[in-house]
Amino acid sequence: MPIYNKLVRDLIPDVITKTGKKFTTRILNDEEYIRELKAKSFEELNEYIETNTKEDSIEELADLLEIIHAFAEFHGSSIEEVEKVRQQKAEKRGGFKEKIYLIEVEDE
Repeated sequence: MPIYNKLVRDLIPDVITKTGKKFTTRILNDEEYIRELKAKSFEELNEYIETNTKEDSIEELADLLEIIHAFAEFHGSSIEEVEKVRQQKAEKRGGFKEKIYLIEVEDE
């Protein structure tokens, strides 16, 4: 029996049940949840980094976005508020569309 010990999406137990397999889960407390959510974000980011196709990239970006939604909710916020802050930062500092790569800045 494989051991996973990781945070999974809410409907995964239903998916496993439909296969007729038995499984064990538990509900995390807040401290465990945020720790596991952070770990899951790295897992999904690594999966995105490893993609080679547009379709796979979009799939992994969707997973990352789902995690960002969960982070926002955990912190008592919303994706709309996160987007508002993102827009404000983009207005002040720009985004990443121009692909600028900073080499060095001369000290005085």
